Amino acid sequence: MFDILVAGSALLFVAPLILTIAVAIRMQDGGKAFYAQRRFGLNGETFNCFKLRSMVPDAQERLEHLLENNPAARREWEESQKLTHDPRITSLGHFIRKTSIDELPQLYNVLRGDMSLVGPRPIVESEIPKYGENFRQYCAVRPGITGLWQVTGRSDTSYPQRVAIDVEYVRTRSFWGDVKIVLLTVPAVFKSEGAR
Repeated sequence: MFDILVAGSALLFVAPLILTIAVAIRMQDGGKAFYAQRRFGLNGETFNCFKLRSMVPDAQERLEHLLENNPAARREWEESQKLTHDPRITSLGHFIRKTSIDELPQLYNVLRGDMSLVGPRPIVESEIPKYGENFRQYCAVRPGITGLWQVTGRSDTSYPQRVAIDVEYVRTRSFWGDVKIVLLTVPAVFKSEGAR
C-alpha cells in the first residue's frame, strides 16, 4: 500500500515533466517516446518495464554491429552489460539517463504491481546467468526503481558486485532500510554518481 500511495502521488507530480520530455524525444528523431522491455520480477515472472527512450530507434542493430566489429566494446558489454562510450544514446538521452528522468515511467510499473519503489534492478533474460544460484533470491522480491546498488555506485559497480549487493538487499531488507535508500537516492541522482 505504501508503494502505491507514494508512486501514485509522485506520478501525478512528475507527469508534466514526463510529457514534456516525451514531446522532446518525438521532436528529436520522430521515434516513439516510450520504450518497454521484458524484465524479470517477483517469482521469476516477466513484465514490460517502461522507460522514456534514451537511445536511437535502431539501437539494437547498432549494438550488434558494434559488438561484431569492436572486440574491446564486446568485452566491456559481456562484463557489465554497459558501454562507456555508447553510440546508441541520443544527446537528450544522455541528460535523461544522467538525471534518471528516463526511469520515471516505472512509477506506473509500481502502480501495476510489477515493481516496488525499492528493490534490485529489474534484469533481462541475458543477465540471468550472471546471477547463477542467486537468481532465486533475486526473484524473492519485486524489483525496484531504486535500490542499494543504485546508491552505492550505479554503473561504476562491476556486475559481480551488483549481484552481491542485490543479494545483500534481499537478505537484510526492511521498511526503514528502504526509507534510507529512497533518501540516499536523491543526492545520488543530483551527483549523477556513476550514471551513464
